[in-house]
Amino acid sequence: MITTPLSRNGASHLQITDAVLLMAGAGSRLATSSANVIPKPLLPIGGRPLVSYTLDAFAAAGVHKVHAVLGANSDPLVAGLRRLLPAGISLNIIRNPEWQKQNGVSVLCVAPHVEAPFFLAMGDHLFEPAILRTLVGRAKLGFTNLAIDRKIGTVFDLADAMKVETRGDRVVAISKELTRYDAIDTGVFLCGTEIFPYLRRARVHGDCSLADGLRLMAADRNVAAINIGDAWWQDVDTPEMLRHAETQCARLVAPVA
Repeated sequence: MITTPLSRNGASHLQITDAVLLMAGAGSRLATSSANVIPKPLLPIGGRPLVSYTLDAFAAAGVHKVHAVLGANSDPLVAGLRRLLPAGISLNIIRNPEWQKQNGVSVLCVAPHVEAPFFLAMGDHLFEPAILRTLVGRAKLGFTNLAIDRKIGTVFDLADAMKVETRGDRVVAISKELTRYDAIDTGVFLCGTEIFPYLRRARVHGDCSLADGLRLMAADRNVAAINIGDAWWQDVDTPEMLRHAETQCARLVAPVA
């Protein structure tokens, strides 16, 4: 296992070479959509597969290796990822044999493989490339950095969103059930290896969510809240979210370097 953490005395400029993409779920909440005959990360949005936008954003941010954690629908996903992979990026396929469990288990699967610091994103989220630049530019070294959205009134399907309470520049609470919150979790992170022991601590009967680990980290004041400002993102979990994403996808084209 590579154990290089983000150093609290780190360099002023970070070069992020690795990214983790969580894609192990079955996408069951889109089952009522006729489009769901293909894996959710490959669903067409704006004429392109959903995950292609994320891969292009990683490429624009200087990533050289993407670690894709797969479970359900792994064979078509592997084929799709290889077809969509930008030049200069290598692909490391990690199969999660316990993919039916929560996404924290998928994150733990990458621990022996990833070089820190690394980006972490969800295979069913869309986000503007500017969010990665913001994370790199404002990262607090020695912490897990979570990109948060304070534009709460603009978030589509707020009831389903992961709510975040912050205090200063730290996350102090995170849950979909929070009644007091001032931001939303975008599902995009810049992490060091510190995240892995917290996820191990969070496991109950071998299972945990990423949010479970973040709650333990937040209790120790180890999650930094990085505001995305005017940038846009969207979870794509339901047919309604998919339709809304179609109206916004023009935002997602990465700038030419």
